[in-house]
Amino acid sequence: MKNQVIQGDCLEILPTIKGDFVIVTDPPFNIGYHYENYHDKMDEDEYYSWLTKVFGFAPFVCIHYPEQLYKLSWAVEEIPERVVSWVYNSNTAKQHRDIAFFGIKPDFRKLTQPYKNPTDKRIAKRISEGKTARGYDWWNINQVKNVSTDKTNHPCQMPVEIMENIIKLIPEDKIIVDPFAGSGTTGVACKNLNRNYILIEKEPEYVEIIKKRLPPLLKGA
Repeated sequence: MKNQVIQGDCLEILPTIKGDFVIVTDPPFNIGYHYENYHDKMDEDEYYSWLTKVFGFAPFVCIHYPEQLYKLSWAVEEIPERVVSWVYNSNTAKQHRDIAFFGIKPDFRKLTQPYKNPTDKRIAKRISEGKTARGYDWWNINQVKNVSTDKTNHPCQMPVEIMENIIKLIPEDKIIVDPFAGSGTTGVACKNLNRNYILIEKEPEYVEIIKKRLPPLLKGA
Protein backbone atom coordinates (compact mmCIF):
# COMPACT_ATOMS: atom_id res chain seq x y z
CA MET A 1 0.00 0.00 0.00
CA LYS A 2 2.06 2.92 -1.26
CA ASN A 3 2.05 5.81 -3.72
CA GLN A 4 -1.68 6.28 -3.35
CA VAL A 5 -4.09 9.15 -2.98
CA ILE A 6 -7.14 8.20 -0.96
CA GLN A 7 -10.21 10.38 -0.61
CA GLY A 8 -11.86 10.14 2.79
CA ASP A 9 -11.64 10.78 6.52
CA CYS A 10 -8.12 10.17 7.80
CA LEU A 11 -9.38 8.73 11.08
CA GLU A 12 -11.10 5.98 9.10
CA ILE A 13 -8.20 5.37 6.70
CA LEU A 14 -5.15 5.55 8.99
CA PRO A 15 -6.01 2.31 10.87
CA THR A 16 -6.02 0.41 7.54
CA ILE A 17 -2.49 1.43 6.49
CA LYS A 18 0.04 -1.38 6.57
CA GLY A 19 3.80 -0.99 6.79
CA ASP A 20 6.25 1.21 8.66
CA PHE A 21 5.16 4.80 8.18
CA VAL A 22 5.66 8.31 9.48
CA ILE A 23 2.96 10.98 9.40
CA VAL A 24 4.20 14.24 7.84
CA THR A 25 1.67 17.04 7.61
CA ASP A 26 0.56 20.59 8.19
CA PRO A 27 -2.90 20.07 9.68
CA PRO A 28 -5.71 22.62 9.49
CA PHE A 29 -4.53 25.40 11.79
CA ASN A 30 -7.91 26.08 13.43
CA ILE A 31 -7.62 29.81 12.72
CA GLY A 32 -10.47 30.27 10.25
CA TYR A 33 -8.94 29.43 6.86
CA HIS A 34 -11.56 29.22 4.14
CA TYR A 35 -11.52 25.60 2.99
CA GLU A 36 -14.19 24.20 0.67
CA ASN A 37 -16.29 22.40 3.30
CA TYR A 38 -14.19 21.96 6.44
CA HIS A 39 -14.91 24.46 9.23
CA ASP A 40 -11.48 25.63 10.45
CA LYS A 41 -12.59 26.90 13.83
CA MET A 42 -13.25 24.11 16.32
CA ASP A 43 -13.50 24.47 20.05
CA GLU A 44 -9.87 24.36 21.20
CA ASP A 45 -10.24 21.25 23.38
CA GLU A 46 -12.03 19.45 20.55
CA TYR A 47 -9.30 20.47 18.10
CA TYR A 48 -6.41 19.06 20.15
CA SER A 49 -8.38 15.94 21.00
CA TRP A 50 -8.91 15.40 17.26
CA LEU A 51 -5.22 15.90 16.43
CA THR A 52 -4.23 13.55 19.24
CA LYS A 53 -6.31 10.81 17.62
CA VAL A 54 -4.81 11.49 14.18
CA PHE A 55 -1.24 11.47 15.45
CA GLY A 56 -1.77 8.39 17.59
CA PHE A 57 -1.13 5.99 14.73
CA ALA A 58 2.60 6.55 14.11
CA PRO A 59 5.60 8.83 14.75
CA PHE A 60 4.80 12.20 13.24
CA VAL A 61 6.17 15.48 11.97
CA CYS A 62 3.81 18.42 12.42
CA ILE A 63 4.08 21.91 10.92
CA HIS A 64 2.26 24.48 13.01
CA TYR A 65 2.59 27.82 14.76
CA PRO A 66 4.84 27.56 17.83
CA GLU A 67 2.13 28.26 20.40
CA GLN A 68 -0.06 25.53 18.92
CA LEU A 69 2.85 23.07 18.93
CA TYR A 70 3.36 23.68 22.64
CA LYS A 71 -0.31 22.85 23.21
CA LEU A 72 -0.09 19.83 20.92
CA SER A 73 2.90 18.50 22.84
CA TRP A 74 0.88 18.82 26.04
CA ALA A 75 -2.10 17.07 24.43
CA VAL A 76 -0.14 14.08 23.08
CA GLU A 77 1.99 13.97 26.26
CA GLU A 78 5.21 13.87 24.28
CA ILE A 79 8.19 16.18 23.79
CA PRO A 80 9.50 16.57 20.23
CA GLU A 81 12.86 15.01 19.39
CA ARG A 82 13.80 18.14 17.42
CA VAL A 83 12.16 21.39 16.30
CA VAL A 84 13.00 23.38 13.16
CA SER A 85 11.91 26.98 12.61
CA TRP A 86 10.55 27.85 9.18
CA VAL A 87 10.93 31.61 8.65
CA TYR A 88 9.34 33.66 5.86
CA ASN A 89 8.49 37.23 4.92
CA SER A 90 4.82 38.12 5.13
CA ASN A 91 2.50 41.00 5.91
CA THR A 92 1.06 39.19 8.90
CA ALA A 93 1.80 39.21 12.61
CA LYS A 94 3.16 35.66 12.46
CA GLN A 95 6.46 35.47 10.58
CA HIS A 96 7.35 31.83 11.16
CA ARG A 97 6.07 28.34 11.87
CA ASP A 98 7.80 25.45 13.57
CA ILE A 99 8.31 21.88 12.42
CA ALA A 100 8.32 19.36 15.28
CA PHE A 101 9.53 15.75 15.03
CA PHE A 102 7.64 13.53 17.47
CA GLY A 103 8.84 9.96 18.04
CA ILE A 104 11.45 10.10 15.29
CA LYS A 105 14.92 11.65 15.24
CA PRO A 106 15.73 13.64 12.08
CA ASP A 107 19.16 13.02 10.58
CA PHE A 108 20.48 16.47 9.68
CA ARG A 109 23.50 14.95 7.96
CA LYS A 110 21.17 14.12 5.07
CA LEU A 111 20.37 17.78 4.47
CA THR A 112 23.19 20.04 3.28
CA GLN A 113 23.36 23.77 2.63
CA PRO A 114 25.97 26.48 2.03
CA TYR A 115 28.08 27.61 4.98
CA LYS A 116 26.88 30.73 6.79
CA ASN A 117 30.35 32.23 7.30
CA PRO A 118 32.19 31.80 3.96
CA THR A 119 34.85 34.42 4.76
CA ASP A 120 36.22 32.42 7.69
CA LYS A 121 39.56 30.93 6.58
CA ARG A 122 38.72 27.42 7.70
CA ILE A 123 35.31 27.56 6.06
CA ALA A 124 36.75 29.07 2.88
CA LYS A 125 39.10 26.10 2.66
CA ARG A 126 36.20 23.66 3.04
CA ILE A 127 34.24 25.49 0.36
CA SER A 128 37.25 25.32 -2.00
CA GLU A 129 37.27 21.56 -1.42
CA GLY A 130 33.61 21.37 -2.50
CA LYS A 131 32.25 20.74 0.98
CA THR A 132 28.93 22.02 2.33
CA ALA A 133 27.47 22.44 5.81
CA ARG A 134 25.01 19.96 7.23
CA GLY A 135 21.43 21.14 7.59
CA TYR A 136 20.55 23.70 10.25
CA ASP A 137 17.33 24.03 12.26
CA TRP A 138 16.47 27.42 10.70
CA TRP A 139 14.91 27.41 7.21
CA ASN A 140 14.31 30.73 5.47
CA ILE A 141 11.91 29.73 2.69
CA ASN A 142 9.25 31.91 1.10
CA GLN A 143 5.59 31.00 1.26
CA VAL A 144 4.01 29.72 -1.95
CA LYS A 145 1.68 32.70 -2.26
CA ASN A 146 4.69 35.04 -2.50
CA VAL A 147 6.88 33.36 -5.09
CA SER A 148 5.50 30.19 -6.65
CA THR A 149 4.35 29.76 -10.24
CA ASP A 150 2.75 26.49 -9.13
CA LYS A 151 0.06 28.07 -6.92
CA THR A 152 -3.17 26.10 -6.79
CA ASN A 153 -6.62 27.02 -5.47
CA HIS A 154 -5.83 25.51 -2.10
CA PRO A 155 -5.78 28.28 0.56
CA CYS A 156 -2.75 26.94 2.47
CA GLN A 157 -0.38 25.36 -0.04
CA MET A 158 3.00 24.33 1.36
CA PRO A 159 6.31 25.04 -0.39
CA VAL A 160 7.75 21.90 -1.98
CA GLU A 161 11.17 22.77 -0.53
CA ILE A 162 9.83 22.58 3.03
CA MET A 163 8.36 19.12 2.48
CA GLU A 164 11.51 17.92 0.69
CA ASN A 165 13.70 19.10 3.56
CA ILE A 166 11.56 17.24 6.09
CA ILE A 167 11.45 14.03 4.07
CA LYS A 168 15.22 14.04 3.53
CA LEU A 169 15.65 13.90 7.31
CA ILE A 170 13.49 10.77 7.70
CA PRO A 171 14.84 7.22 7.10
CA GLU A 172 14.31 6.12 3.50
CA ASP A 173 12.56 2.87 4.45
CA LYS A 174 9.62 4.76 5.98
CA ILE A 175 6.41 5.37 4.05
CA ILE A 176 5.42 9.05 4.23
CA VAL A 177 1.74 9.50 5.10
CA ASP A 178 -0.01 12.87 4.93
CA PRO A 179 -3.52 12.66 6.45
CA PHE A 180 -4.31 16.26 5.43
CA ALA A 181 -2.89 16.18 1.91
CA GLY A 182 -4.50 19.40 0.69
CA SER A 183 -2.94 20.29 -2.66
CA GLY A 184 -0.63 17.26 -2.59
CA THR A 185 2.70 18.99 -1.96
CA THR A 186 3.89 16.14 0.26
CA GLY A 187 3.35 13.77 -2.65
CA VAL A 188 5.19 16.06 -5.05
CA ALA A 189 8.15 16.14 -2.66
CA CYS A 190 8.10 12.35 -2.31
CA LYS A 191 7.99 11.95 -6.09
CA ASN A 192 10.98 14.29 -6.46
CA LEU A 193 12.92 12.27 -3.88
CA ASN A 194 11.75 8.83 -5.06
CA ARG A 195 10.07 8.11 -1.72
CA ASN A 196 6.95 6.05 -1.05
CA TYR A 197 3.89 7.93 0.14
CA ILE A 198 0.18 7.78 0.90
CA LEU A 199 -1.92 10.94 0.70
CA ILE A 200 -5.30 11.23 2.40
CA GLU A 201 -7.62 14.10 1.54
CA LYS A 202 -11.26 14.50 2.51
CA GLU A 203 -12.30 17.28 0.11
CA PRO A 204 -13.08 16.13 -3.48
CA GLU A 205 -12.02 19.52 -4.88
CA TYR A 206 -8.53 19.15 -3.44
CA VAL A 207 -8.24 15.55 -4.63
CA GLU A 208 -8.78 16.91 -8.15
CA ILE A 209 -5.89 19.34 -7.61
CA ILE A 210 -3.68 16.45 -6.51
CA LYS A 211 -4.64 14.47 -9.61
CA LYS A 212 -3.39 17.30 -11.79
CA ARG A 213 -0.11 17.58 -9.90
CA LEU A 214 0.61 13.84 -9.63
CA PRO A 215 -1.11 12.07 -12.55
CA PRO A 216 1.53 9.38 -13.21
CA LEU A 217 1.52 8.03 -9.66
CA LEU A 218 -2.17 7.97 -8.76
CA LYS A 219 -3.43 4.48 -7.91
CA GLY A 220 -6.00 4.90 -5.21
CA ALA A 221 -7.89 8.12 -5.97
